[in-house]
Amino acid sequence: MMGHVTLLDFLSSGQPVPGHRPFPRFRLDLRAWRAMVAQMAMAEWSVMAMWGEPDEVHVALRDDDSGEVAVASHPCPEFWFPSLSRARPAAIRLERAIHDLWGLAPMGLEDRRPWLDHGRWPSRLPLASNPKPAAEVPHAYDFLKAEGDGLHQIPVGPVHAGVIEPGHFRFHCQGEAVVRLEERLGYVHKGISGLLSGRPLDQALRVAGRVSGDATVAHALAFSRAVEAAVGCEPPPRALWLRALMAELERVANHVFDIGAVCNDAAFAIMLSHMGVLRETVLRANHAMFGHRLLMDRVEPGGVAADLTGDGAETLRHLLPHFRRDFERAFLIYENTPSLSDRTLGTGVVATSLVHRFAAGGFVGRASGRGHDSRKAPGQVPYDQMDLAVPVYTDGDVNARLMVRFDEVRESLRLLGLILLEMPDGAVRRPLPRVAGEGMAMVESFRGEVLSWVRMAEDGHVLRAHAHDPSWFQWPLLEAAIEGNIVADFPLCNKSFNCSYSGHDL
Repeated sequence: MMGHVTLLDFLSSGQPVPGHRPFPRFRLDLRAWRAMVAQMAMAEWSVMAMWGEPDEVHVALRDDDSGEVAVASHPCPEFWFPSLSRARPAAIRLERAIHDLWGLAPMGLEDRRPWLDHGRWPSRLPLASNPKPAAEVPHAYDFLKAEGDGLHQIPVGPVHAGVIEPGHFRFHCQGEAVVRLEERLGYVHKGISGLLSGRPLDQALRVAGRVSGDATVAHALAFSRAVEAAVGCEPPPRALWLRALMAELERVANHVFDIGAVCNDAAFAIMLSHMGVLRETVLRANHAMFGHRLLMDRVEPGGVAADLTGDGAETLRHLLPHFRRDFERAFLIYENTPSLSDRTLGTGVVATSLVHRFAAGGFVGRASGRGHDSRKAPGQVPYDQMDLAVPVYTDGDVNARLMVRFDEVRESLRLLGLILLEMPDGAVRRPLPRVAGEGMAMVESFRGEVLSWVRMAEDGHVLRAHAHDPSWFQWPLLEAAIEGNIVADFPLCNKSFNCSYSGHDL
């Protein structure tokens, strides 16, 4: 019977933390935390995010059977905690980052190498209660070794050709076949958690919206909803619909450009041209409707910063049919180009079991059989009124990740039409009450589920905050996807994932 206990039933034995909304938070002592780790080996509980404070560690969990969401916290007076890594491998890099930032040591974690800290920061353990002096020399990173006859290594990065963020990839190969890939990230660490802490709300919002610039609406929306939950504020109905409008525009712009970029890495540059034109039409419409091509700083706690005028609505009504026609023409090009199918079918496969173990979402998860979408669960207005369809494939290859994108663009275009038709009139923002509290929110970005957690002070300052990008659970799967493929297919696999460096590195 113990194996069937729900998440909330189990955590309710801990101490509830008042003022944490809309999902409960429980403080667990050492015995209860260890029991939780043991229970995770049997229960279908997904790790959604994990972060620290100077004297406490937190993990956001979802019960995949019941849909329950909660936060478990563990005080760390001696600056250590039992690791979750043996029960949930997705926690490995999160725990390494927690030690780098807050100095809390995960006991039982086998991989103790620094993750975000490359030994170049002005201080070590910068968010700990007692930061340490800077490292005397940069860390020498010990990559894992693959041994065998005829194996050789190929180091790639961190500086890459073209306009791309930095990351290092170490390939172990036998001939052209990849035996192992190991990533090293952290090169664009910006100190997001430190920048958010102690900031006035307007300044913190600008930081949150720049965690990953291509998902600025999603990150700003998650942060805003977390703040609203913390202080008990519900935005006006029109603002909720406008937020969905912006989120779907962001999704469409990113998906179409990703489709073109993947095809470009398969030596089919004309698709990149087609999709680049489509993306540009969306960005121009964004500017005409809301005053910013990427919709940056348009979402704010309490509502939105800009309303959709009659002219703006007409701009979108004119765009949708033309965009849909040109998009379907591009899809036919993809479907009827055998040289593309030869590169994408069967390449970079991620097993369904692995996707579930890492709780990966977005097109990476949906291409491998995991259909979670936070627009449906836990859900949000107005998606609960629009019969949202979530495409799911099981092949888990580059082609499946592209097909998810094609289907999601079609669904977003349908949603945009419904939003224009059914969006209510009224105010677009509501003042926030000045109260203290904690809040957490999840938002479906084009990559997957973004999570934001905040603790607000009564004077409107952000005391603590954490932002989690879905790339944390997708980057490790890229290492698995490339195994057994040839080195030349890595750019194709990598782009089909399109993980965020910036969103991951914090």
